[in-house]
Amino acid sequence: MRPMSLFEKGRSTNRMSLGRLLDGDKEGSPRAEMTIREIAKEIALGGWPGFLDMESDQALEAAGDYLEEIRRLDASATDRTRRNPAKIGQLLRSIGRNVATQTSIATLARDTRGPEDPLDRATVSEYLDELRRLMIIEEQPAWGVHLRTTYALRKAPKLHFVDPSLAVAALHTGPERLARELSLLGLLFESMVIRDLRVYAQAADAEVLHYRDSDGLEVDAIVEVRDGRWAAFEIKLGFNRIDEGAANLHKFVKRIDTSRCGPPAALGVIIGSGYGYRREDGVHVIPIGALGP
Repeated sequence: MRPMSLFEKGRSTNRMSLGRLLDGDKEGSPRAEMTIREIAKEIALGGWPGFLDMESDQALEAAGDYLEEIRRLDASATDRTRRNPAKIGQLLRSIGRNVATQTSIATLARDTRGPEDPLDRATVSEYLDELRRLMIIEEQPAWGVHLRTTYALRKAPKLHFVDPSLAVAALHTGPERLARELSLLGLLFESMVIRDLRVYAQAADAEVLHYRDSDGLEVDAIVEVRDGRWAAFEIKLGFNRIDEGAANLHKFVKRIDTSRCGPPAALGVIIGSGYGYRREDGVHVIPIGALGP
């Protein structure tokens, strides 16, 4: 079971269905309006069924209590190894700061260590394994695509909390502050979209991956169906970055060997708010409030 998506919470119209996009559908959608403050609130509330009737402050307190329980009790309950609750808390905050990125274990160790009690890479790796087993974090693997260029694939996964509300709780922040810190909000928005894409991909028998090569070219989400169909998506909070995302997708397609993996079923830029439509270059613009299974 996964946390609820925006569609399951009644915050998306499903006018631009992932399943239909994978089938080649070109339908758009009326304007799906979500303000920056509304997006920040959705991220903070998360997809927990028990939080649906809560105010933001209550939901944040509940998510914080959950992480506190993990930090103090659950992280030492699944095996006999004693763990340092303070260090687990520091690691959770570090993951929150680096959510939706290819953060290395070395970076997390540097970010977490203190002057008197540093964490080494082996310990960070052990803690991450425990957080995966407890279903607190989840990795987004890299796509093993065939390239027609000499660039090498970067195979490190991206790191996400299973729900972005846990990142908000780990960072001890809230919707009002997020609405002012757009760089962090952008990463958390990407993480929320990945959460929803994972829910929608399950219905299509697909998985959600990402792409990055040695030239630094990245694609935020690749949805690959078991039958070989695939679609690529850039995730941009602001509509003013649609052109950038579309250009990146076309650059990406030119680098991969479509004679081996097939052409994309769809290319899309997922945004925070606006109209849904298909551009003249074939790239779909998809407001998160219109995306569904």
